[in-house]
Amino acid sequence: MTNQPIDLHAALAGFDDLWAPRIAARVNDYDVRIAKVAGEFAWHRHDDTDEFFLVLDGELRLELRDEDGERAVTLPRGSVFVVARGVEHKPSSAGGASILMFEPTGTPNTGDQHERLPDHIVTTTGHALA
Repeated sequence: MTNQPIDLHAALAGFDDLWAPRIAARVNDYDVRIAKVAGEFAWHRHDDTDEFFLVLDGELRLELRDEDGERAVTLPRGSVFVVARGVEHKPSSAGGASILMFEPTGTPNTGDQHERLPDHIVTTTGHALA
């Protein structure tokens, strides 16, 4: 990690991979991850941690399902949302988005339980910024 400020817009301009988060910073035992997203991710859940989303650009849709049923939330630019631990969710973005996520270091992006992953999704705990 660096002890210099990080321009998130410049960092996002430095890669094109979708659904492949980059670790922008660490806070205690948490990663601050940024990612470009478009299309659909897979249904998944994190059994032991909440997942924080901040939309930096574009719009993100989160489909959610738990014991109360299914619902969806749409997050425009500047919106935040926390998916509670254990809640299945499927992010998507029709027009593409840039997001920031905050989660414990080592948390796989595909969660602890997930559907069969499509070819465009790779399990990762985050990549280093270039």
